[in-house]
Amino acid sequence: MRAETSVNKINRFMVELGKAVRSQGRIYFTGGVSAVLLGWRETTLDVDLKADPEPQGFFEALPGLKDAIDINIELAAPDDFIPQLPGWRERSTHIATHGPLSFYHYDFYSQALAKIERYHTRDQGDVQQMLATGLVQRERLLELFHSIEPGLIRFPAIDVSGLRRRVNNIVTTR
Repeated sequence: MRAETSVNKINRFMVELGKAVRSQGRIYFTGGVSAVLLGWRETTLDVDLKADPEPQGFFEALPGLKDAIDINIELAAPDDFIPQLPGWRERSTHIATHGPLSFYHYDFYSQALAKIERYHTRDQGDVQQMLATGLVQRERLLELFHSIEPGLIRFPAIDVSGLRRRVNNIVTTR
């Protein structure tokens, strides 16, 4: 089992991945990485990320970086669990650029809805932080949820009525 991942390890990962790839690309961090980089948590278990577009040498670099930095890397993003929200790329927040790679926080509305769907205790705290810091606005969250609601049929594991209820509760609770 690997040690938990701190902000220093995340920063080192960005620098080293930027050195290792051979073409331009974007890396979108989600979940615990965003929470650690924004100071909501000290550490996270996994570095959850999505490459889009995927740079040359990306997959080849991951095993070595995982071992060298002692981190868990998961290829995971909100759109693995809920439909893609319209405009997610434009709402993703730039973190840093290293070599040919630009690193971003994956759209916080997408992160929030994926966390509301899963709704573990840690996820609830992250959603509250997104709301409290203004990264997510309640009314816009509801609008974006409604925009993907028809597509939820493609995600049979989701309890759509339960998710709708949780989103409505979060939007109406101040």
